[in-house]
Amino acid sequence: MLLSELLKGVNVKSEYIDREISDVTDNTKKVSENCAFVCVSGARFDGHNFAKEVMENGAVTVIVSKDLGLKEQVLVDNTREAYAKMCKNLFGAECDKMTLIGITGTNGKTTTAFIIKDILKEFGVSSGLIGTVKNMVGEKEFHTELTTPDPYDMHKLFKMMADDGIKHCVMETSSQAFHQMRLAGIHFKVGVFTNLTQDHLDYHGTIEEYKKCKKELFKACDIAVINADDESGAFMIDGVECEKISYGINTDSDLKASNIELYDNKVVYDVNDTLKVDFHIPGDFSVYNSLSAIGAVNALGYTLEETVYAISSAKSVKGRLELVETNTPFGVIIDYAHTPDGLEKAINAVRSFTKGKVITLFGCGGDRDKTKRPKMGRMATELSDVVIVTTDNPRTEDPDEIIKEILIGTVGSKAKVITITDRSEAIIEALKIAEKGDTVLLAGKGHETYQVIGTERVHYDEREVIKNALGLN
Repeated sequence: MLLSELLKGVNVKSEYIDREISDVTDNTKKVSENCAFVCVSGARFDGHNFAKEVMENGAVTVIVSKDLGLKEQVLVDNTREAYAKMCKNLFGAECDKMTLIGITGTNGKTTTAFIIKDILKEFGVSSGLIGTVKNMVGEKEFHTELTTPDPYDMHKLFKMMADDGIKHCVMETSSQAFHQMRLAGIHFKVGVFTNLTQDHLDYHGTIEEYKKCKKELFKACDIAVINADDESGAFMIDGVECEKISYGINTDSDLKASNIELYDNKVVYDVNDTLKVDFHIPGDFSVYNSLSAIGAVNALGYTLEETVYAISSAKSVKGRLELVETNTPFGVIIDYAHTPDGLEKAINAVRSFTKGKVITLFGCGGDRDKTKRPKMGRMATELSDVVIVTTDNPRTEDPDEIIKEILIGTVGSKAKVITITDRSEAIIEALKIAEKGDTVLLAGKGHETYQVIGTERVHYDEREVIKNALGLN
C-alpha cells in the first residue's frame, strides 16, 4: 500500500516520499523490510530514540511528532493518533462499513457486551465482539490481552469480521484506550455508559481525568445510551451532539425498570410498566446491565418488544457471578469484582439469594491504585459474614503488604476476618468453613486463569482449585 494511502485522515505537517509500504508497526521488535515505523512516546519508551536503528533494520519511513532531521521522516501532530489511523487504513478501514456498539464504564462492560451479542444472535445477526474476556469473530474465539486491543490487532479483527461477512461488532472501550488514542478514526453507531466509580487512578491520576477519557466515546457516536441513575451520566452527554436514550431504576428515564424480583439465577422486572423482562443472570446490577443492552439494541432499530423477548436467551458470562457446580449444600460463585463498587454489587447480589452466611474471599492487585484497598476491605466486611483476605495478582509488590493495606479498612468490623496469603489455601479454608445455605464468593479473578507474580504470568484457575479441594476430578 502506498504511504499516502496509509496516511489518509492523518494530519501530516511535512512533505514526504510516497512509496510502497509493506506493514506498519510501533514496536521495534516487529520491524520488517519496507515497513513504516511509528515513533510513539510513552511513559517509559520513546520510539523517536530508535528511529535510526529501525531504519537500519528495514523500515523505509518513520512517522514522527518531533523533527529528527531525517530524509525518510513524516512529521505529524500526534503519532498515537497517526498509528491508529494508519492501522485502520492498512486493513481496509473495514470499521467504517460496520455497525459498531461501544460500551464504556467501570463495571458491567463485559456482561453488557455479551448480552447485546446474544440478543443479536437471537435476531439472526452474526456479530463480532472485542473485550476483556475474549475476542470473537462470529462464534470463533480469539485470545485477548487488553480490554480494547492495540490498533493493529483491533483493525485486523475488523478485517477478519468483514471477510466473514459480519457487519456488527460490540466493543468494550476502556479509558486507557481513549487516552492512548487507540480508537482514533473509529465512529460508533451506539455508545453505552454503564456506570463510573473509582478505578485506574494509578493510570489517570484523578477521577476527573478518568471521566474525561470515558466521555470520548460519546463524542464519536450517533446514539448515546446512558445510565440516568449514575451521577456521571449527565457529564457523559453534556455538550455532546448525538441522540440520547436514558435508562434507570430510580430516575425518570426512557427505559425504566420497576417491580423488580431477585432470584438466585435471574432477575425479573417490568420495563416502562408494560413489558416483563426475564433475564437469566442474578443480582440487582443485572437489571442495569440488561437495561443498557436493551437500550443499545433498541437504538439499532429493533422494537422494544422483540428486544425484551430476545433477552431471555442471553447466557451467563464466565467469571461474572458464575455459579460453580460443586454438589455441596452451599454455593460457590466466581466473580471478577475488583473495585469497591464492583465488590459491593457482587456481595449484595449474593446476599439477595443466600439463606445462610456470605463468605467473601478477595485480594487487591499489586502495582495498581492503592487507595481502593482499605475501601474494599471496609466494603467486604460491612456486607459479608466472613471475609478471607488473600492474594490477587501481586505483581512486583509484597502480597503481605497489600493485605495489610486492605486490613486497615476492616478495623472495627463485625464480620469475621481471616488472612491467608496463599490464594489456594484461602479457597480451601473458605470451602471448609462453608455450611448448608451459605455462599462462598471468590472475587477478583473472574474469567482470569492466571496469577501475575513478579513480572511472570503463572497458570491459575480457581475452578481447578475448587475441584481438587472437593475431590471432583
